[in-house]
Amino acid sequence: MSAALGLVVPALPHVLLVPERNPHWAALRRGYAEAAAQIEQSGADLLVLYSTRWPSVIGHQIQADPEPVWTHVDQDWHALGSISYRLRMDAAFAQAYQQAATARGLHARTVAYQGFPIDTGSIVALSLLNPGNRLPATIVSCNMYADRAETLVLGKAARDAVEAGGRKAVFVAVTALSNRVHPRPVPDAQDHISSLQDDEWNRKFLEILGEGRLEDVAQLARTFTVQAHADSKMKAIWWLAAAMGQDNAYAATVHAYGPLQGTGAAVVSLRRADRAAADHEFDEEDVERFVGDRKVLSAAGGGGR
Repeated sequence: MSAALGLVVPALPHVLLVPERNPHWAALRRGYAEAAAQIEQSGADLLVLYSTRWPSVIGHQIQADPEPVWTHVDQDWHALGSISYRLRMDAAFAQAYQQAATARGLHARTVAYQGFPIDTGSIVALSLLNPGNRLPATIVSCNMYADRAETLVLGKAARDAVEAGGRKAVFVAVTALSNRVHPRPVPDAQDHISSLQDDEWNRKFLEILGEGRLEDVAQLARTFTVQAHADSKMKAIWWLAAAMGQDNAYAATVHAYGPLQGTGAAVVSLRRADRAAADHEFDEEDVERFVGDRKVLSAAGGGGR
């Protein structure tokens, strides 16, 4: 397989800038360090990120600037201070990813200009997973309106590009689990998951994922979204499953779980296993090529997938 490793990591800047303010944040920072060590041992030569903190409206954008350089201040957590970054992007792979996405019927384009606003989640993830820019990376946006079918095709296009180039990639889903931020300020040291229900669903989600059942949690995404106010409908998990392989044949480690300003944050790593953790019949249909919206709410119907 083209995937050396799969990761789920949180996006908020607290883990990078002020982990000492809360023991859960410090644990997430240690989880990031463990994931970084796994990347170094994996033999990977590329990081491919899907970040829910980079929203797009029309199609999918792929970062292709070879060396983005800027000083970033998070629009919500600006009081934490600025983050200066100099990243290493694989421009050639970004072009290959865009072409693979287009070949599967998606609208995709690369972006590459000085000062393009790299999102907080990507900066945090690359700063902690890839210190010194040891590996080149590519980042793809999270389309706000893409549904499961379109997101699966985007993940499969990432795998197409990796395999066509003979690369060995780490696929990184930068996402929260539950995404309910505290409605009122909470002291950093007292941060907690914003609702008991969210916490229970997060833990159940991680229990299943920790068993290596990646496709099972991908199939659970719709229910999880309703019950726990999931981050971007858990599109990052759909993308990750499609990029790595839609089954339950993984060995997984939940490195850390805890609150980040009320949201559910976790660091999880997944490697291919010799056998499936569970052999289930999946209810959700699969799709290989995106052919447009089905227009399921219109009386006349529409194109299928």
